Amino acid sequence: MTRPVVGVTIAYDQRRAGVYSLRQDYVRSVERAGAVPLVLAPVVAELVPELLARVQGLVLTGGTDLDPTLYGEQPDPKLGEVFRERDDFELELTRQALARDLPLLAICRGCQVLNVATGGTLVQDIASHVAGAADHDPERERWETTHDVRLLPGTLLARLLETDRVAVNSFHHQAVKELGHGLVVSARSAADDVVEAIEAPGRRFTLGIQWHPEGFWNQGGNFQVLFDALSGEARA
Repeated sequence: MTRPVVGVTIAYDQRRAGVYSLRQDYVRSVERAGAVPLVLAPVVAELVPELLARVQGLVLTGGTDLDPTLYGEQPDPKLGEVFRERDDFELELTRQALARDLPLLAICRGCQVLNVATGGTLVQDIASHVAGAADHDPERERWETTHDVRLLPGTLLARLLETDRVAVNSFHHQAVKELGHGLVVSARSAADDVVEAIEAPGRRFTLGIQWHPEGFWNQGGNFQVLFDALSGEARA
């Protein structure tokens, strides 16, 4: 059986100028799901159709904050480093992938990219903009769970994880604010109601999650099912 090819976006290395970086967790998770991971570095918009012609699925990975001017806001004092080239590339990649109804799993920053690509906005800093906010960016190992999320009934995410509540890891200080067009919330933080997952009903597979399921690829747990589902849809 031919393995589907899944594109995986890559980040800029914040410590070394001009260098890309990608955690192996993403690659291993896609590989374990029976797909071939193909790393996608930022390129000019004209090349995006050629990239998408070579993949049957897409993973948007974590990384730095998005430029808030892309969703009509001025930078917050707590905004982190931004890389506009990556923002522009991934927004174009996402919009064209959605136009093709390409299976898409968007993780952490990727979840935020998905929301902005469809016209949504972001909370630029959870701690300073959400009353009673929990710590969503603690100093923990990649596979350590830090808080629970509530999964909304009837959603794709709830069906895949087969539960209504799950403990997750967390490494973000931004989150979805106003939803993008065609998206619904599929999970919220049990501690402070912050949006933890979004999805697009009616599409083949469009799922954005704020935690890092790839961090558990060699630690057990049930998050591999998300990559398995993506791979299955890509193969179909």
